Amino acid sequence: MPAYGFAHLRSRRNHSDIIEYLERIQATLDPFDGRFVIHGPPAEVVEGTWPGSMVLIEFPGLAEARDWYESPAYQAIVSLRTDHVEGDLVLIEGVGPDYDPAERARTLRTEAG
Repeated sequence: MPAYGFAHLRSRRNHSDIIEYLERIQATLDPFDGRFVIHGPPAEVVEGTWPGSMVLIEFPGLAEARDWYESPAYQAIVSLRTDHVEGDLVLIEGVGPDYDPAERARTLRTEAG
């Protein structure tokens, strides 16, 4: 099951540390088969508000996502980002190609009684 590192970046300052972070991050992802899916373009907001930008990194599974985040290589550069960008980062498991939201609804109805 794929997993994702999703970051909501609410504010950022251009700083040489951010450039260094961007230059170094891919090397930290490669051992865990991580790849950028979304990397900060302006979002087209169609409901509500969305201050900032987003980043989505895909991994083969949640174990790889955790291992990447906790790796010495990533921990060596994470402060280059966190010192200059306000935001949140979550690791979350995705759904497979056969995911059926109607089945999820049936499960929720059964649980609700």
